[in-house]
Amino acid sequence: MDGNLTNMLLWFAVFFGIIYFIIIRPNNKQQKERRAMLESLKVKDKVITIGGIHGTVTKINEDTVIIKVANNVELEFLRSAVQTIENRNFKEETDKKSNRFKLRKGTKTEETEAGDNAPSENPEV
Repeated sequence: MDGNLTNMLLWFAVFFGIIYFIIIRPNNKQQKERRAMLESLKVKDKVITIGGIHGTVTKINEDTVIIKVANNVELEFLRSAVQTIENRNFKEETDKKSNRFKLRKGTKTEETEAGDNAPSENPEV
């Protein structure tokens, strides 16, 4: 009888572990990335809303964003209604804010401190 109970508890633990790594963990990662994207919104960002409206951010309030969709036409949306930022990669900018920038496309990862000065292209200036 004890063997059956232990065996059943073991299977529940394995099942919960599978559910965690297949469903819960990726969902938490997506939520974290979305939160970072919404927090990095800036004026003049080109965005697409969840309704498919394309526009440019003109003003950012605490919970809302005002988006210019045409000449003299501005719409106010909740911040959570913004689906994507088109004109910049917010992931690279959040990496820069944490004092490092990682190149993701190459196999080699380079890290530079934010305070490092790169050589100027025009040494005469």
